[in-house]
Amino acid sequence: MSVVAEFTINADQFLLGRLIAEHPNLSVELERVVPAEKRVMPYVWGHGDDLEAFEASMAADPHVRSFAVLDRLPDSALYKIEWEEPAEQLIRGITETKATILEAYGDDEWTFRIRFEDHSGLAAFHNYCADRGITYRLNRVYALDDRSVAVDARGLTELQHETLVEAVGRGYFEVPRRVSLAELAAEFGVSEQAVSERIRRATNAVLRHVLFHPSAEEQ
Repeated sequence: MSVVAEFTINADQFLLGRLIAEHPNLSVELERVVPAEKRVMPYVWGHGDDLEAFEASMAADPHVRSFAVLDRLPDSALYKIEWEEPAEQLIRGITETKATILEAYGDDEWTFRIRFEDHSGLAAFHNYCADRGITYRLNRVYALDDRSVAVDARGLTELQHETLVEAVGRGYFEVPRRVSLAELAAEFGVSEQAVSERIRRATNAVLRHVLFHPSAEEQ
């Protein structure tokens, strides 16, 4: 049975984290990771008002084989990064142990939620990190039926859908707001940043679905 591990890791423990930490006005989410021979290509969303400086530093970094802007929105952009081997060890470890990134975001500290095919995959990932001196704090491990992380037609995971429904229902988007980010974070038992990232990612998915994928009646 597949298992999910939730862990936090300091930015200085992996290359992407160190680069992000140099830009305090920027937050980043890992969209997905694609293996490419001996390299890895993460697709990441950048959010904030420091995107130009981040793009310049990534393009100039000797560990980056290629860097491209795939999509740009106000205060956000989607990037594809191809690392030179063996630059990004943490992300490489995730791909080598056949894990799937369900959620990953951070600045000076990162939160990861990744799914392994079974407990042996989690053990292999732990050994991989230990062998390379990568330290992290394991917060939670639990079995998970694949149906619970299904993505709906709008591109939302069940967790993102649940968070967005709660935020809308309790008046987070109303003016003035009827519920704060701190209150929502307490409701879900996570940090304010975690809730903020979920809401932002879910909102982006819904808006992109509505704006760029019109219904049959509208076509």
